[in-house]
Amino acid sequence: MEKQEYPLVIIGAGPAGLTAAIYAMRAGLPCLVLEKAAAGGAMFLTDKIENYPGFPAGVPGPELSRRMEEQARSLGAEFHQDEVERVELEDRTKVVKLASGEFVKSRALIVATGCSPNKLGIPGEDKFYGRGVSYCATCDGAFFKGAEVAVIGGGDAAVQEAIMLAKLTGGVHVIHRRDQLRAVQALQDAARQTPNISFIWNSVAEEVEGDHQVMALKIRHQPTGQKRSLPVEGVFIYVGMKPITDFVRGLVEMTGDGYLKAGEDTRTSVPGIFAAGDVRKKPTRQIASAVGDGCNAVKAVEDYLLGL
Repeated sequence: MEKQEYPLVIIGAGPAGLTAAIYAMRAGLPCLVLEKAAAGGAMFLTDKIENYPGFPAGVPGPELSRRMEEQARSLGAEFHQDEVERVELEDRTKVVKLASGEFVKSRALIVATGCSPNKLGIPGEDKFYGRGVSYCATCDGAFFKGAEVAVIGGGDAAVQEAIMLAKLTGGVHVIHRRDQLRAVQALQDAARQTPNISFIWNSVAEEVEGDHQVMALKIRHQPTGQKRSLPVEGVFIYVGMKPITDFVRGLVEMTGDGYLKAGEDTRTSVPGIFAAGDVRKKPTRQIASAVGDGCNAVKAVEDYLLGL
C-alpha cells in the first residue's frame, strides 16, 4: 500500500469490486482494492461465461477477470493482496485491519467480497479436500483426465461445471436430491446432450470414501433409503454459497444467513459503508448484476463524500 489512508477502500476484486474501482478512478476518486486471492473472485473460477453481454460466444472467466483488472489498473487503481480480518469505526473513519497486521483507513468503504462455497458436512469431505474433493472444477478438473467423477448439486454452477468436466474426464455423475435440475434450461439441455454425463436423481451423498485419495462416494436414494458406493476419483460439490461478511458482523446490519442489508443504492446501515455484488441481499447473483452494483456503489460513495 502506498499510503495508510484513502478516500475509498474496496474490499474484494470480483466483478463488483473491479467495476467500482474503474468507476471510482474515472470519477477522480483514488481507491485501494484489497483482495486475498486472484482478481475476479468466483468469475475467475468459471470455465466459460455465456450470459455476459458483449460475448455471444462466451468468454473464459479468467480472461474476463484479467480484462477488468487491467482496465482498473490502467486508470490508476491500487491493489493490495491481503485478507481483511475486521473493520472498525473511528468516528466517521473506517479502519480496515488486515491479517498481515497492517491496517488502512478510509472515508468510504465498499464491501464486495462475494461468497464462498457451502460444505456438505459429511464424513471424508474435509479429509479428502485437495485429494479428490473440490469446490472448483475449473481449478482442479485437469487432475482427473479420463477418470470418473461425481458432481453434487443441481443449480447453474453444478451443471455448468459438469459440462466442463465432461470434456476432460471419462464420465460425470450428477447427483441431485430432487428429481429435476434447478439450472437454467439452456444448461440442462446442454448437459443432457453430453454423452458422458449421467444423472442420479433423488439421492444425497453420505460419505466420501478412500484411502489416501478419493475412491468412492457413498450415496443414499431418498425414496427407498437404499445405499451404495459409487466408484469415483473426484467429488465436486456445488450446494450453494455463503456470503463472506464475518469481518463486519456486529457492525453492519445483515440477514440471518449473513448477507448485508442494502438497497439498489448499496447503502448499508452504517453511513459510508456500501455493499456491492453477491454479499448484498438481492434476488439475483450474476456477473451483470454485480457490475451494476459496482457502478451504483461509486455513485453512492460520491454522494456520501460530498455530504461530509
